[in-house]
Amino acid sequence: MTTRLFFLVVLLQVGSLTAQEFPKNELKYNIANTLAIASVEVGYERLVTYDGGIELELHFNDRINYHSEEGSREFKTHSVKLGYNYYFGTNNPGSGFFINPFVKYRFGDFEETTTPELGTTNDTPPNEVVVVTDMSGFIVGIGAGYKWNFSNSFVVSLYGNIGRNFNEQVQERFTTIEFYGGLGIGYRL
Repeated sequence: MTTRLFFLVVLLQVGSLTAQEFPKNELKYNIANTLAIASVEVGYERLVTYDGGIELELHFNDRINYHSEEGSREFKTHSVKLGYNYYFGTNNPGSGFFINPFVKYRFGDFEETTTPELGTTNDTPPNEVVVVTDMSGFIVGIGAGYKWNFSNSFVVSLYGNIGRNFNEQVQERFTTIEFYGGLGIGYRL
């Protein structure tokens, strides 16, 4: 009798687990960066638990701290970001306040055309010089934000990140600490 009762309880548990299935794949896009700085950021997140997911993002025309490309400055950089989102919401899977530890690898160059200052012994105007900064390097950081999950299909998130760049050329030309944010929209499959 106890064996039958045990199997009945196990069957009910398995039935309840399959009834709580939710979409585990999310495709996302940071619309804010496209509008603000003409950067494209697309991503994929795989929910591995109700409150956690591994994400992979690709950044095209990735810029450090939203620096502009005015005049003769040009970012020729892209990056790949791998992170883990831990969600604190309880209403829907993968929703609510979240934290996001991550590692990011940026590759490419930053080019800036400058004119050297005139010397005191030479009155001829100097030629323009293109200064190239190698932007390739790792960034380690943490982010936080809030994600709204609508019917386990459409998601909207607002977030910000802070990271430390380990490239010496970037540290000399720009800064060690990077700030980054976004307004993401996504769809769960």
